[in-house]
Parts: sequence; C-alpha cells; structure tokens
Amino acid sequence: MKIAVLSGKGGTGKTLVSVNLAAITKNSTYIDCDVEEPNGHLFFKPQNIQLEDISIKIPTVDEKLCTGCRKCVEFCKFNALAYIKDKVVVFDEVCHSCGGCVLFCPQKAMSEREKKIGSIEKGNSENVTVVTGILKPGEASGVPIIKQLIKEVENKEGFTFIDSPPGSACVVMESIKDADYCILVAEPTLFGVHNLQMVHELVKLFKKPYGVVLNKCLNEENLAEKFCIENDISIIGRIPFDHQLGMLNSNGMISVRENDKYRDMFSDILQKVTKEVQREATINP
Repeated sequence: MKIAVLSGKGGTGKTLVSVNLAAITKNSTYIDCDVEEPNGHLFFKPQNIQLEDISIKIPTVDEKLCTGCRKCVEFCKFNALAYIKDKVVVFDEVCHSCGGCVLFCPQKAMSEREKKIGSIEKGNSENVTVVTGILKPGEASGVPIIKQLIKEVENKEGFTFIDSPPGSACVVMESIKDADYCILVAEPTLFGVHNLQMVHELVKLFKKPYGVVLNKCLNEENLAEKFCIENDISIIGRIPFDHQLGMLNSNGMISVRENDKYRDMFSDILQKVTKEVQREATINP
C-alpha cells in the first residue's frame, strides 16, 4: 500500500506524519521525495547506506556534422536549443531529456551525454527501509530522481510512505501518481486553509482517495477543520499543539518510538487510512 503525504507548503508537519506512520508499522518503506531539502533521514538516521547516482541525458552537438538546418531547434518545444552565431547552443537547465532532437537531426550531428543531477541513498532504521532522493544544488528539476525513487518500490510489500515535496508543482504530481491514498496535512490558520485548498484540488484532479490530518490543533476555532466540514472532507487525525511533541521533533527524534501516547495517536491515523483504502477498493475494484 502506497500512502503519499502532502502539504501546500513546508513546515506544516508533512515529514512528522510520514516518518511516524512509517515507524509504527512492522515492515515499511519511507521515501523522501522532497529532493530539494530532504530531512526524513535526520529522524531515521539510517545505517548500511547504499548510494546511487542519478543522471539524465543531455544533447550535445558535433559541429563538424551540423549544417545549421535548425530542425532540432524547431522541434524542441522547451526552447532548450538555439542557433546562435552559426552553431547550435544547448541550454541544459530547460532540457527535458526527451531525445527528440537526436532523432530529428538529418545529419546525425546530435548525440547524448550523461549529466549527474543528484543521487539516491538507501539504508535501514529498525523496521523501516529509508530511501532518500537528493537533488544537486542548481539543478532545475527533481522529477527524474522522484521517478527513480518510485521505481525503487514498485514491487515492495507492506506499507510505503511517500514524503512528497511541498506545494502542488510537477514534482508533487510525480510523487503521488502511483499512490493508493493521499494524506493532506494542514495547519489551523487562514494561510493553512489556502495551502490545503491547493493540494485538495490536486488530489481531486488525480482522482485519489484522500483524507486530512489537522496539525498544531488548539482549543479554539480551527479554520482548516471548518474548510474540511464545509467541503465534506474526511478528517482522519488531529495532532495537538504539544510542546513535548515539538521538542522531540526539533531534536530529530521519532515520537512513536519515544512515547506510547504518540504511538497510539499515529496508529489510529494509520488504521483509518487502511480502512479508507479497503473501502475504496470495494467501491472501485
């Protein structure tokens, strides 16, 4: 079962939820798809780490063969190629590595080279397999790394928890497209409601079953809860504004491994998610 955890922005508690849900299961995989700033490993502190470089293919031009026909430039819809001062110039940052320019070049002047954009680290933390994507600074897109992260767990048994990037951009879409269920984490503020609305629209677009975990709850009006009630959105958990929980989190400790009350709280959330997925499977077999 693949469960993706999303939030409209950073700092809402997305990693808190995904890390603790992974830690309470007997056999699980945690995937950190927040490749620009992964931090799940700070909690798990995985051992026996294996490193894999991730590369993409970037076109390169043999100027001796190029006749300046510009067919490659005309083909590229991402404007990654330009013909400047009698030669083809490649802009690596906007290239989508589709390989079309190589196929369309009538003179066979285009070929491809490997360009490293980041890496994947795999390790273990007690009952959890921890897989972390890391994008090199300055690289434009982490989508190729996320694709490889998801591929790593295609046939994995047990629970897989996907710690998605914040927001609703392409990297988020890539991280949730194979998920069986999406957990949306929201804060109780007006700004939190705005960000919840963003990811709510995204999971509806992808037709994913979903529910909301309300984080930092206080004994006062909760605007995110009000939004859920008004839009008939299932609330699968409420995490209190708790100083002890905040202290454990800030010290890089996994709450469910430190305190039974947090283990019970996150176990309850996981049970509700499991029931939702099973119910969805009976409705849409």
